[in-house]
Amino acid sequence: MGSNNDISLKALAKINLGLDVVRRREDGYHEVRMIMQTIHLYDRLDIKRTKEPGIQIQTNLSFLPVNENNLIYKAAKLLMDEFSITDGVSVKLDKRIPVAAGMAGGSTDAAAMLIGVNRLFSLGLTKRQLMERGVQIGADVPYCIMRGTALAEGIGEALSPLPPMVKCPVLIAKPSISVSTKFVYQNLKLDDTTIHPDIDHLIDDIKAKNLHDIAAHMGNVLETVTIPNYPVIDEIKKHMLSNGAVGAMMSGSGPTVFGLFDDEDTAKKAYKAMRSSHLARQVYLTSVYNNRK
Repeated sequence: MGSNNDISLKALAKINLGLDVVRRREDGYHEVRMIMQTIHLYDRLDIKRTKEPGIQIQTNLSFLPVNENNLIYKAAKLLMDEFSITDGVSVKLDKRIPVAAGMAGGSTDAAAMLIGVNRLFSLGLTKRQLMERGVQIGADVPYCIMRGTALAEGIGEALSPLPPMVKCPVLIAKPSISVSTKFVYQNLKLDDTTIHPDIDHLIDDIKAKNLHDIAAHMGNVLETVTIPNYPVIDEIKKHMLSNGAVGAMMSGSGPTVFGLFDDEDTAKKAYKAMRSSHLARQVYLTSVYNNRK
């Protein structure tokens, strides 16, 4: 098989440097202001074009769905239906990004699949056109196609690129609990006492490339729900900070916590300390990803 019949792609994870919920809309959705950041932790998708019609998915994790309940399947089907593709695709997913962890793991896989199908079948769609289609699969999918540092508004689909975040080591730790995004949003109380992160201040810090200021102004309003319900999240944050992180916070609706470091050695020591603390089931040391050099 020639290289035009198979393709291998990295689907990168994201963290939120800032996450604010502005209000709850009439339709039940929440209006957000989030700062999204791609990191170098990724799943790998090996995609092949097959003569046999249909969408075949294999994965290294037995509990993941391989049918239409998988976002990869939905992404492939979306383009294959639109362009009346009669051939099939088979995908091998090597999943590394923690599942249901607030890191857009499913969305980034869907984004990679859209990119892969577009290339394999020479559909000629631009990044922007793929992003417009991605939003039908999930609010985070367009961002996962775009990557880099961005402000997400609306329900997360309105994206504005930001200057690249300062490069630094990122420690990722996911405890062995699962947190339902729905539960977090349903239990979020927005009133006069809510402390909202200062997203505009954070954008200025990112522009100024000042890691310590970024760390000082990071905030995630969803921690007000998750930390009282899952104290281990706070324990992990404190552990990272006591091991030299300049800032630590929960990503998305959790339960993953990330820590930012200003040097590699400290980050490596903190990684070892986190591994031996047994606070988290999955621990990774990675770094900030910039798509604009």
